[in-house]
Amino acid sequence: MKLLTLLFAVALSLHVSAQELFPDGTPIPDWFRQNEIPEVCTLGKTFRITDYGVSQDSSVLQTEKIQAVIEKASQEGGGVIVIPQGTYLSGSLFFKPNTHLHLEKGAVLKGSDDISDFAIVPTRMEGQSLDYFAALVNADGVNGFTITGEGTINGNGLRYWKAFWLRRKFNPKCTNMDEMRPRLVYISNSKDVLLSGVRLINSPFWTTHLYKCENVKLLNLYIYSPYAPVKAPSSDAIDIDVCTNVIVKNCYLSVNDDAVALKGGKGPLADKDANNGGNKNIIIEDSTFGFCHSALTCGSESIHNRNIILRRIKVEKAQRLLWLKMRPDTPQNYEYILVEDITGSANSLLYIKPWTQFFDMKGHTEMPMSYSNHVTMRNIKFECGVLFDVNNSDQYKLSNFTFENFDITATKKSEINTDYIQDFKLKNIQVNGKKVF
Repeated sequence: MKLLTLLFAVALSLHVSAQELFPDGTPIPDWFRQNEIPEVCTLGKTFRITDYGVSQDSSVLQTEKIQAVIEKASQEGGGVIVIPQGTYLSGSLFFKPNTHLHLEKGAVLKGSDDISDFAIVPTRMEGQSLDYFAALVNADGVNGFTITGEGTINGNGLRYWKAFWLRRKFNPKCTNMDEMRPRLVYISNSKDVLLSGVRLINSPFWTTHLYKCENVKLLNLYIYSPYAPVKAPSSDAIDIDVCTNVIVKNCYLSVNDDAVALKGGKGPLADKDANNGGNKNIIIEDSTFGFCHSALTCGSESIHNRNIILRRIKVEKAQRLLWLKMRPDTPQNYEYILVEDITGSANSLLYIKPWTQFFDMKGHTEMPMSYSNHVTMRNIKFECGVLFDVNNSDQYKLSNFTFENFDITATKKSEINTDYIQDFKLKNIQVNGKKVF
């Protein structure tokens, strides 16, 4: 018996040692590698919306009829709301426990461009909990929720975008929420969530917002909003807000703001608010980034991010690869971040500066100190304007950064200021054909 126990312990030790590790040294669970897509038939009874009086007339608002199908499925113990081929116009929809959404090939769930078709509900927006407009697709407390298929969720955002830029022209100080706009998908307080295969396009505001969720998989998604001829303002592809265990894999992300942004709260006492929190164990891999303000952003409404991995990524037309938004009115800690096996181009490779848009100390006089530490960037073959776009500041402390195996072409600034970061390790750094470290 003792021998068996010893052998089991050795086997377990070998298994753990063979496992991939998060940046802080903890094992990455097998869950992150188990990315099979369930068959629709395994998720429950199907409720095809056209079988319940929903019209394929794309000019007629179908919100009430589609919501009635969701309610019927819920009352019958759950099931899959199936959107067949065709275009269906809707305002805010609310999915219930044990319900799912499946969009068949050629199906388009199209958001109304009239904000009055979206309910005002308790929700989460820009690092605060408040009453605001619901998204087109909403799921709160819906464990096991899935959105699957080959269809499209189209936010129909053009009218909202034009209205936003007109308001910003009239009032340059207007905030993102002053021009009333819905998000595309909002999932909150849910576990074991899957989004797979669908196209998420033209969102009026943030595209995919996850809040207080655990075990979320975003696989094989196409997420797009334009930056021309009309910019889609604040159309973040994926906002991860107080979440644990999230994988983004085999996706294409191109939006007129951050591609993947880590959120969590803002303000001098943000870390004391139970509605806020950190993000932990986030992996973004095997994906392509088109135009975006940044491929991966910590902030701006963010408190604590730990164990963040961005790897095996191709970047095209991004403004920044990694952006750490250091917000002077909020205590922040961005730690154990790994960026590896990256190709492509961006204006800046690493961007760290005080972020002061909509700065608000809320009556407090002492600015909180922020930190970023244990950040590793390695195996990067990249073209950029500025390699090291970092400002020193008394407001934050940077430490334990590692740059390793860089092959960089920098057209504007190629210098790396080692004085800005404590315990800064550089190994095998080649810039513009010359080894500099």
